[in-house]
Amino acid sequence: MGTDSHSHSPTSCGKLPRRVEAVPAANGDQLHINDEDGPPSLSGLCVECVCRNLQALCSVRSDGSLQLSSCPAFPQELSDLLIHTMVQQGVLDDRTLGVFRGTECLHLKRVSIRSCRLSADAFRKALCSHRLKELDASRLRGDITVSDILQGLSSNQQCRQSLQRLTLTGLDLLSSSSDPSLSFSSLRALRSLGVAWTQLDDSGLEDICSLPMLDSLDISGTAVTDLTPLLNLKTHLYSLTAHGLHPLDMSTASLLSILSNLEQLRHLDISNDRLDTDSEIPLLERPQILPALESLDVSGWSGVSDAVLKPFLEARRGMRFLGLLATGAGASDFLSGEGNLKVAGEFNLTQLCEALRRYREREVLLQRALLHLHNLTNQLDIGSQPDVLKLVCAGMQTHSGSVGVQLVSTACVFNLTNLELAVSMPLRLLGNVVQQLITTMKNFPNHEQIQKNCLLALCSDHILQTVPFNRYEAAKQVMTCLSLYEDQTLQRMSVAVVSLLVSKLSVEEIGHLGAEEFIIKQLLSIVQQRASVGAVDSTLKFALSALWNLTDETPKACRIFLQNQGLELYTELLETYFFDSSVQQKVLGLLNNMAEVEDLREWLMEEDLLKYILALLHSPVVEVGVSYFAGGVLANLTSSRRPEWRLDAELRNTILNKLHSSVISWTPPDHEMVSYRSFQPFYPLLDCSQPSGVQLWALWGIQLVVRQSVSDYSTLLENEGGLHKLRDLISDPSIHTDVHSLALNILCLVETQQNCR
Repeated sequence: MGTDSHSHSPTSCGKLPRRVEAVPAANGDQLHINDEDGPPSLSGLCVECVCRNLQALCSVRSDGSLQLSSCPAFPQELSDLLIHTMVQQGVLDDRTLGVFRGTECLHLKRVSIRSCRLSADAFRKALCSHRLKELDASRLRGDITVSDILQGLSSNQQCRQSLQRLTLTGLDLLSSSSDPSLSFSSLRALRSLGVAWTQLDDSGLEDICSLPMLDSLDISGTAVTDLTPLLNLKTHLYSLTAHGLHPLDMSTASLLSILSNLEQLRHLDISNDRLDTDSEIPLLERPQILPALESLDVSGWSGVSDAVLKPFLEARRGMRFLGLLATGAGASDFLSGEGNLKVAGEFNLTQLCEALRRYREREVLLQRALLHLHNLTNQLDIGSQPDVLKLVCAGMQTHSGSVGVQLVSTACVFNLTNLELAVSMPLRLLGNVVQQLITTMKNFPNHEQIQKNCLLALCSDHILQTVPFNRYEAAKQVMTCLSLYEDQTLQRMSVAVVSLLVSKLSVEEIGHLGAEEFIIKQLLSIVQQRASVGAVDSTLKFALSALWNLTDETPKACRIFLQNQGLELYTELLETYFFDSSVQQKVLGLLNNMAEVEDLREWLMEEDLLKYILALLHSPVVEVGVSYFAGGVLANLTSSRRPEWRLDAELRNTILNKLHSSVISWTPPDHEMVSYRSFQPFYPLLDCSQPSGVQLWALWGIQLVVRQSVSDYSTLLENEGGLHKLRDLISDPSIHTDVHSLALNILCLVETQQNCR
């Protein structure tokens, strides 16, 4: 009955030292992160509702795909928002993609399906009939290839004429069933093409360079060895990204000759993901080449210096961006990144933010930037930085399977949200970050330091109580972590987090969690470990709180508790920790939960146990919280409900008399002692046939919390029919005057609140 009010704080679980053990999107792609400071848009909320209810809104085709049963013609922007939201919520697959077949209701123009699991057939049937302008199909999972996408897009003449931007990063070019005649040349309207980290070779580059309007090209990480075909684009190629182009087999003179002929080139990225490379960049010493350049990325090349960059920049006054991460350059004031010239580097926070923004897709460079950010936040107090936290979270999401990125980024999250820093962060941003931490814990269950970093970030009152996220999923994941490790620091944080999370779950969620035997067993094991050495610490108390909350209105959890010798352990705790009222209160709180379950009361019908609890009920040196929960156990066992009292009748009479006299002597504490989700367990104890001591205990408990929060609990009483129960009680002429007085006091409190509404 009731849940622990957590007078101790999870922030007291202790923090590990700020350290990491072991060690933007490129081309300025936009980061699609919502504005966490403002409320969500009405259109966004409506589309989210459609996504959540797709099953109800759709019928099923013979091939299993969905189609909207009835749909008005959506504006194109809403159609784009719908597919974007489906991707964000993780519900876009072959089946749900079917709602976009045909263009009668939904008209797509700008589509990003990156990282979704889709088949070539589903892609062709659903998306290739639309007049697409932009398509990002990067890192698709499933059997779909670049060839499949090109064939599908080319099958629609309108799409061939409309598609201007296509990104296919990380896809296989061909499969065993693909048409080997791979060709981009039919997409004549393409202006921007990204084929990074594909197996594109020299012949493929020749095909691409025949596109008449192409002005932006990304061939990073491909198998291209010769850039000569780029000369076919020399009059209109505006942006070239060739990051990590290791197979390139050209002399310096040939490369410089090609670059010098690209008349319109404004953005050049030749960054390197092999950070130990020590080589000069000849371009930096050739002021006559590309004088109109606005953006140059040479990150990863360590043979760069501020001294070389100064004349290079003086010869190109239009420069707006320099990528200098992992080059050793960037310490000078003219490279600070604060003015018109943006710099991705590692010497200050501005440079690091630019690096995080631009290198979101590049694991090696992103990890390097995160490591420098972690070092910076260790050394300096940079205050609340929600924009930086957004960038860290975006990198975590992009590289969710990278142990290096997750190790450093989780440490950065802790530094950016530690203590009061979290309070000033937007709640929705923190919610996204917490969900990512849970995902990271799930992805790396055997990496102890990552688990510790995540728990450090979660171990915050503000985050656990205020931030919106899936607390059930989080509690289950933290318990999984707890079952895998014996490290005491990790255990202390885990039980602290779980204890507070469980107190925030619904009755249904607690029922599911409490039904997991490994969770109850693990918490009992921790209690046993701490008690065996006589420990009185936060780990013990958090574990007791979690068990108390998990057994609240959860009979199955109570049975698991009993089947794993929980009652024997708790009986010992009552006697061993006679000096600690906090421990006793948590132990008795769980025994209250057991006593509420009719077919479990027999387990508590032990004379020695009841006599000990009776002593706690009326002892003058025991705190009222301990006496109250002792009274709860005794009230449930001596009530006129099943099972019948099978011990000495005189003991029952003694308990009832002591219960009555003790309750009327209690003074409510100043602090919050307990909270209730429902008063349902109290109502049977208020029957007119119950002994007065039983009735008084139930009434005192109701009055206690009503006084604490009269508006909330008066509504609860009204909704559950509790007010009717109280009125029946005071109208019974046979009830004890003490019972009548206490019930009347509660009704007066509630009626006063109702009159103030």
